[in-house]
Amino acid sequence: MGNLVSEPNPKPDPGKTTPIVPDRAADTAPVPQGAGDSTPASAAEAEQMLQEAAKSGTNLDTIVSRLVIEQNLATEDEVRHCMERVKQMREENNQASLVQLLLNNEYVTKRQIARLRQSIEAERSGQKIPGYKIEKKLGAGAMATVWKARQLRLDRDVAIKILPRKFTNNPQFIERFIAEGRSAAQLNHPNIVQAYDVDKAGDLYFFVMEYVDGRTVYDDITKHKRLSEREAIEIAIQIADALQHAHSKGLIHRDVKPKNIMITKEGVAKLADMGLARAVSDKEMAEAEAGKAFGTPYYISPEQIRGERQIGPPADIYSLGATLYHMVTGSVPYDGPNPSAVMHKHLKAELVPPDHVNPKLSAGISQIIEMMMAKDPKARYQKCSDVRADLLAVRDGKNPVIAHKDWGVDLAGIAQAEAAAVGEIAAPAATPSDSFTLGALFRQPLVILMLVLLVVSIAINIILASRS
Repeated sequence: MGNLVSEPNPKPDPGKTTPIVPDRAADTAPVPQGAGDSTPASAAEAEQMLQEAAKSGTNLDTIVSRLVIEQNLATEDEVRHCMERVKQMREENNQASLVQLLLNNEYVTKRQIARLRQSIEAERSGQKIPGYKIEKKLGAGAMATVWKARQLRLDRDVAIKILPRKFTNNPQFIERFIAEGRSAAQLNHPNIVQAYDVDKAGDLYFFVMEYVDGRTVYDDITKHKRLSEREAIEIAIQIADALQHAHSKGLIHRDVKPKNIMITKEGVAKLADMGLARAVSDKEMAEAEAGKAFGTPYYISPEQIRGERQIGPPADIYSLGATLYHMVTGSVPYDGPNPSAVMHKHLKAELVPPDHVNPKLSAGISQIIEMMMAKDPKARYQKCSDVRADLLAVRDGKNPVIAHKDWGVDLAGIAQAEAAAVGEIAAPAATPSDSFTLGALFRQPLVILMLVLLVVSIAINIILASRS
């Protein structure tokens, strides 16, 4: 998959989950389209690709012959003919292979042979998971590989995340992996990828989840550069719903970003990957992670960068705001040559308003994003339901109710100050110096009455004098 529109692909990549430490799950990126079935230049290269995928010492001809027949790439007679020819040639000290003969006889193509590699890799990873037939790789990262599989008993497609064997002896990796499955299992929402099971088979730890037949928001940004305002709002509304559900269960996602938002073929947005999720009540984990930045640099909140112990819903709202910014502008909010530079900007740099980057945007969506991305958590929306309400208003052509241009001001502080000021004006304290002023004298009721009578008396005398 290509880079984000605005990123120069630095190493390490600010678009990947941080920190790069051996106690947390790294980002799992979808497999680049076509990466698993690139056409080899020669039969020898094709055979080498398959041999690398197969176990060392495995008879490649046996594997290839079975898969070619199972996938209807060639008939049993054609494969048998090639196998007999291979045996004969080897007796003549000719190091021929089944792959070479299948290609030479045009029973299969180089591209078809290349695609067998995924089948071989799938068999290697899934052969010890009973009840599932592994079909193809969906994604791979430093900490896990995700496969599409068929759950045989229920006859349905699923996605299976498998912890690499090199981490199966590390208690921290195992604990985090199982915790991800348990966190996901607490959530049941149409806009969240559903968790089915987390278990162990032999020495493999695996996490079974809903298979989403679609694409990621990251894919759409890469393909179209940016999304229309209306399309981005529709996605953000659904993810705000998903986050509201997670927050109601006491979970903070901590890694909302375009790669973790799936879009089904029906247009439903689904929040994925609970690898960094943390319960608000988990004081032990909060203490263990204090001072460390967990998240993805392009979308991480300032409080996550600082490693604060108290991480709440505003952190996810910030990341959703950064994701929405990327969707409608085609650029990440802050860019830099490395993760540290990007995170420093999240802490210190002023945000360029989205409608300055994309002048076609409405003022309303820009105000919403700016409030979502306020550096002070108290100045942001406090609930995703409020974000949703403003997004719905802008979608319907109205002004946002909560967001405003002074998004960086502490609204609660202003309200308290105004209330205090009103109270002071309504009940000023009297001082000796203003007790006997002329203005105070004329405000006395008796004095006012005497003045009225005086005016009336003068008026009557003038009328009488004029008649005489």
